[in-house]
Amino acid sequence: MSRTSPADTTVLTPGDEVTVVLLKSHDRQVRYPATVERDDGVHAVVRGPWAGPPVRDFGFVRFEQGDVFTEHYWRDRWFSVKEVRAPDGGLKGWYCDITRPVTVSGTTLTSRDLELDLWVSGDRTAVLRLDEDEFEASGLPEHDPETAQHARRALKELESLANGIGLGGLLS
Repeated sequence: MSRTSPADTTVLTPGDEVTVVLLKSHDRQVRYPATVERDDGVHAVVRGPWAGPPVRDFGFVRFEQGDVFTEHYWRDRWFSVKEVRAPDGGLKGWYCDITRPVTVSGTTLTSRDLELDLWVSGDRTAVLRLDEDEFEASGLPEHDPETAQHARRALKELESLANGIGLGGLLS
């Protein structure tokens, strides 16, 4: 399931500032700064404040100013996991994006979203599959069935971890 390229050989230095670029469908992208926590060449961890609108209410969780995201990206896995904490440090949960393996070039970490997501509440009572309709509507299953298969496997793997031993072992 891995995908490597020359850009993937960059190892980020803890404490450095990076730009996270999330490539979304329809050529949309989200860019925001983060600070490198660690990077072993495969698993990169960055931390930064919520970079969206002042409040984003999903119904099952609210992201708001002051929330801190510790984001885990892999160069050999088809997902990223974002631990979300309130300003007081309380764990809100984990927002998991199904993505292509991350690429790193210089001080830019780039993640290509594949439209499937998973939410795991901080108390682990809710494990919610999200955006399956957007995934189907994206046309990816028809246009790139191999990538769609990777995405479905990644979602299943994360869901299994969330319902089993939890995400903690994956994130350490």
